[in-house]
Amino acid sequence: MMVDGRAIATGVLARAKARAEKLPRVPQVVALVGEETPATKSYLKIKERAAGLAGCAFQTRALGADVSDADAVIVQLPVPAGMNRDAILNAIPPEKDADVLSRAAREKFERGDADALLPPVVGAVAEIFKMHGVRPEGKRAAVLGRGFLVGEPAAAWLAQQGAQVTVLDIDTPRTKFSVALRAADIIISGIGSPHFITPELVAEGVVLVDAGTSELGGKLAGDADPACTHVSSLFTPVPGGVGPIAVAKLFENAVLLAERKMAR
Repeated sequence: MMVDGRAIATGVLARAKARAEKLPRVPQVVALVGEETPATKSYLKIKERAAGLAGCAFQTRALGADVSDADAVIVQLPVPAGMNRDAILNAIPPEKDADVLSRAAREKFERGDADALLPPVVGAVAEIFKMHGVRPEGKRAAVLGRGFLVGEPAAAWLAQQGAQVTVLDIDTPRTKFSVALRAADIIISGIGSPHFITPELVAEGVVLVDAGTSELGGKLAGDADPACTHVSSLFTPVPGGVGPIAVAKLFENAVLLAERKMAR
């Protein structure tokens, strides 16, 4: 089954907006931007639209700007060359960190604290699994990539859910890659290699979540060949799969942080 990420995102944003409308004021979300490029402008436009649909006010400010008035803060990645990304991300107050990018917020998530937020990509995966009745407990899961935004948090979350997790990356020998993929009940990929996963590499009925993005022939492409949909029980396309849901979950996190702030 092909996952309709845009439809799921619409539902998440509507749910967030219903909660935001119950607050005494509109949640304020600030995006800190290091430099504006065509790519960052495009991403920010998508986020601004999603913020509105989630009932939030959205504003961009330069990196280092005061964010004391914000309910939630996001940093538009990547940061400019020569700037310390970790220092910038770790400066986000944990109680405002909707993207779960700071070390403090990430550690809460990795520990499984009751009040921890899910990183947006993980939140998207959890939303997909809940909607389609996928239970990771006891399943064999392969995570492709060790990145900060996809691979690392996805592997941590699957382990928390009781899955047997194998993490692979682009340097993993092809033979080991093939064995691990064929054995997997669940695959989450963020390796950033276009159409790296082909149908013969995966088992019939696999749950295949493609969170990788790259370019192929001038177009956005995922890690999985679209032909994998024919052997998967669940398949997320690129574009239109995980991406829209992750953005929606970001603003659902923002509304939750606003709820907490206004309840204090």
